[in-house]
Amino acid sequence: MCTVTYVPMVNDNFIFTSNRDESPKRSATEMAWEVFNGKTVLFPRDALAKGSWIAISDQQQLVCILNGAFRNHKHQPPYRLSRGIMALRFFTYTNASAFFKEFEFEGMEPFTMIIIDKGHLYELRWDAQQKHIIELSMNEPHIWASYTLYPEEWQQKRMLWFEEWLAQNQEIDQGAVLSFHKSAGEGNPEYDMVMNRKNIVRTTSITSILSGNGSMQIRYEDMLNGSIEQERLLSSLSNT
Repeated sequence: MCTVTYVPMVNDNFIFTSNRDESPKRSATEMAWEVFNGKTVLFPRDALAKGSWIAISDQQQLVCILNGAFRNHKHQPPYRLSRGIMALRFFTYTNASAFFKEFEFEGMEPFTMIIIDKGHLYELRWDAQQKHIIELSMNEPHIWASYTLYPEEWQQKRMLWFEEWLAQNQEIDQGAVLSFHKSAGEGNPEYDMVMNRKNIVRTTSITSILSGNGSMQIRYEDMLNGSIEQERLLSSLSNT
């Protein structure tokens, strides 16, 4: 599932946006607020697994999950834990470093996890054998796509669409990012940014998070019924 972009803004702010490509049966039914280890966490809840693919906390943290690591893999259940539940478990740890060291990844289905943790941007890939962790620049744009849905050719095309869009848009705001997430592509419904593979898998939602002024605002757009929900989460950290 998912095509995800990160776009830096001035003053260390950013726009983080995710197209969720999934079975319509797993579309989110609600925006949920929960507390984990003293952190207030906000996220769209998966209708079936009850976890989430994207979540934010009041301690300047964000987590987003994509299926697959470096290539498509064979689905071989049972797995120890849902990846969406794992995304929420992240917030029970003090920080990203503690999560990397202490979480039991053995038995998890391969995934890519994008983490923003108090001014640091990490990419964690689990290939069913080992962790691959890199820290990325918060000052550069990035794009990711799920390897379970998009082979290398379409991974590269997404990067090209993103690079061309960035070159053509010198002044970027959340509206411009949302336009990219809704319109980029080549007219192929199976592989465009808003995709649909015979309604078995399709873009069910677009979630966009705008960070700025000591808060993160989450905008959740249900692509199945056209509804939009927005919530704002204030940072609880003393330096904001």
